[in-house]
Amino acid sequence: MKEENLFIASIKKSFGRNFLIEKESSGRWYISIKKGQLREVVAFLVKKKGCRFSTASAVDLLDAFEILYHFSADREGVFLSLRLSLKRERPSIPSISALLPCAIFIEREMRELMGISFENHPDEKKLLLPDDWPEGNYPLRKP
Repeated sequence: MKEENLFIASIKKSFGRNFLIEKESSGRWYISIKKGQLREVVAFLVKKKGCRFSTASAVDLLDAFEILYHFSADREGVFLSLRLSLKRERPSIPSISALLPCAIFIEREMRELMGISFENHPDEKKLLLPDDWPEGNYPLRKP
C-alpha cells in the first residue's frame, strides 16, 4: 500500500463514513463534507495530521456554490481539498479563521466577491472593492 493511501486511510478511520473521499490523481484527493463538519475536519487535518492550509476557493455552479479548502500534507506528498456545497440563497458557512488566522483574508475575499457569509468572522470590512461598491452586487457570481 502506498504512503498516500495510508494517510487517506487514517482520515477515513477517524471519520468513518461521514463523508466521501475521492481520488483525482496520484497524490490529489477530494473530501466532500457537510458545512457542520468543517471546523472539526480542519482542526483534525492541521493539528493531528500536520496538514498545511494552502488556500480556499469558491465556484458559482448556478444552483449552488461550491467551496474548496485546499490543504497540503507535505511529508506524505498528498494534496487534498475539502469540498462543500452551499445553497445559493443566503450562502453561509462557519469561519475557520479562529483555527487558521491565515484564512481571514481569503474568507473576506469570498464574502466580498461571491456573497458568501462566514459566521463568526473577526473582520468583515471590505478587502478588494471600493467602499462605494453597491451592496448585494457580487462580481464573481454568475447571472
